[in-house]
Amino acid sequence: MAKLVTIFGGSGFVGRHVARLMAKDGWRVRVAVRRPDEALFTRTYGVVGQVAPVLCNIRDENSVRAALVGADVAVNCVNILTPQGKSTFQAVFETGAENIARLSAELGLARMVHISGLGIDPGSDSKYIAAKSRGEAAVLAHRPDAVVLRPSVIFGPDDNFYNRLAGMARMAPVLPIVGSRTRMQPVFVEDVARAAVMGADGTAEPGIYELGGPDILTMRQIVNQVLEATHRRKAVIGLPFGVARIAATALDVVQTVTGGLFTNSALSRDQLALLRKDNVVSPGARGFAELGIQPTATTAVLDGYLVRFRPSGQYSAMKRSAKNLRDR
Repeated sequence: MAKLVTIFGGSGFVGRHVARLMAKDGWRVRVAVRRPDEALFTRTYGVVGQVAPVLCNIRDENSVRAALVGADVAVNCVNILTPQGKSTFQAVFETGAENIARLSAELGLARMVHISGLGIDPGSDSKYIAAKSRGEAAVLAHRPDAVVLRPSVIFGPDDNFYNRLAGMARMAPVLPIVGSRTRMQPVFVEDVARAAVMGADGTAEPGIYELGGPDILTMRQIVNQVLEATHRRKAVIGLPFGVARIAATALDVVQTVTGGLFTNSALSRDQLALLRKDNVVSPGARGFAELGIQPTATTAVLDGYLVRFRPSGQYSAMKRSAKNLRDR
């Protein structure tokens, strides 16, 4: 019988790519998510019965145990960008990750893959990074044999980064950006998924891998990429951190006062802390080279999925070309 992998967050941005690749490789895939009815699309990744969404809340130990019973490998792809209700950074990144690692060890799973992030620092001013740091440490305490992936900002058709910037470029008359000189190393979601599969099937050696794309770009360069891909001309204004902090504080207060009815996804103080530091691969760190993966450049795929943000959508290039025609 084919081996079974449980992918926590298997219907999310990264998780769905991991699930598809593992199903393609012949694995039985258990997609562990809080809302399995919203993950039914993952069943199409394999033959009938090969991919099965199941109910799981990683904050609950018994729920995690049920999702792991009978599995050979566990992959943790769960991620949140902003806390919502009981899904706090601590609950998801620390408690949840620790539950998966500890129970996978107790149940005798052969391997575990944990997707973390670059810039790990338990003393970080960012609650997001600090919680991820403690969660990663908990994983390695229970699973020193785990494959831990630390990607930079991840891009791809369903990302919340380039798509968000493109949406701003479509609506705003000018583009105010914070941390215009902050450097990032955008990494393609498919490359991260391939690395996770290598960790799951035992091709990759246990340990920590820092994953970054072939290009190191400042935030201003990234915004210019978006403007070029969307065929838009907008003034790009660098916003000082002091001014940005006032706006972020106000938005955070509104979220607190409304009891979470308003979710501050625009700019929080925590996101501001993230933008203060570069997000690039450390010198000498293991990464794609050790995995034998040639990372994909942003320019190879951006046009393909940001086309919908162009003034005329998929017909934008055609209209631009038509302007060069001359009556004869």
